[in-house]
Amino acid sequence: MYYIGVDLGGTKIAAGLVTKEGKLINKKSIPTLRQRNYQEIIKDMGNLCLDLIKENNVSLEDLHSIGVGSPGLPDPENGILVYSNNLNFKNVPLCKELQQYINIPIYLENDANCAALGEAVAGAAKEYNSSVTVTLGTGIGGGIIIDGKIYSGSFNAGGEIGHHVIVVDGEQCTCGRKGCWEVYASATALIRESKIAAIRHPESQLNSMVNGEINRINAKTPFDAAQNGDKVASEVIDNYFKYLGAGIVNMVNILQPEVVIIGGGISGQGEYLLKPLRDILDRDAYGLGPAKTKLKVAELGNDAGIIGAAMLGK
Repeated sequence: MYYIGVDLGGTKIAAGLVTKEGKLINKKSIPTLRQRNYQEIIKDMGNLCLDLIKENNVSLEDLHSIGVGSPGLPDPENGILVYSNNLNFKNVPLCKELQQYINIPIYLENDANCAALGEAVAGAAKEYNSSVTVTLGTGIGGGIIIDGKIYSGSFNAGGEIGHHVIVVDGEQCTCGRKGCWEVYASATALIRESKIAAIRHPESQLNSMVNGEINRINAKTPFDAAQNGDKVASEVIDNYFKYLGAGIVNMVNILQPEVVIIGGGISGQGEYLLKPLRDILDRDAYGLGPAKTKLKVAELGNDAGIIGAAMLGK
């Protein structure tokens, strides 16, 4: 049997054909064109899945189910996307609509939770029963896996780890609160602090690496400059590690998972990222026994959401 996973995003819709073991066979994507009404977007999702089936010579009888990962707040039990700011969806009967095009079981979940499930089934957390996946991007996304299953709380909105406060009355967050973790430890936060440091220290490589064009600084720039011996960049990175580590310690002290998975573009730094975070975790996490939560980088990249969505029906 095969499964289809759909990663519904604000920019594109990606769908993949996945085996029961979580192996991605093939994938396709199309633009979301999110300004349209939900019926048109879901019709495109259905046609994308049908194209995927046809191109891989798979019959409907060979398909177990379709899973959809979407930003926002889902109601998995009823197949309704309650709200998604990225898509301007509100109380959309997504599973019922999609079944008009492919009449097989369809499941719905939050996209960050799907990415966490993907890593748990076929990625960096596949050897563990419990994990927390942290995705560092524009904000901080997260997914919690307990005993191999997604944990999203009593009302399907749990796991929003980027919005726990680490600085009371701190910097303003887009969610409305102040001092949220993602304001200090997202890729966006690192870029912001790098730009501030570049302006204050024009002699820094943070400037020379972008030929003085501050807006060209990205999340990789301070890492490159720091590894090249730039003291200003090293201070930015060290401060970033402090905030990122504080949030990870909080996750570990509350949930004590077997492993924390770090995803997003910054995870490409590998051990340069993980070693200082492990030091912070060893220093600040509770627990005196020999067993400790491990830190690893994500393995599946953008495919995690597709694979995790596909596995919703397993």
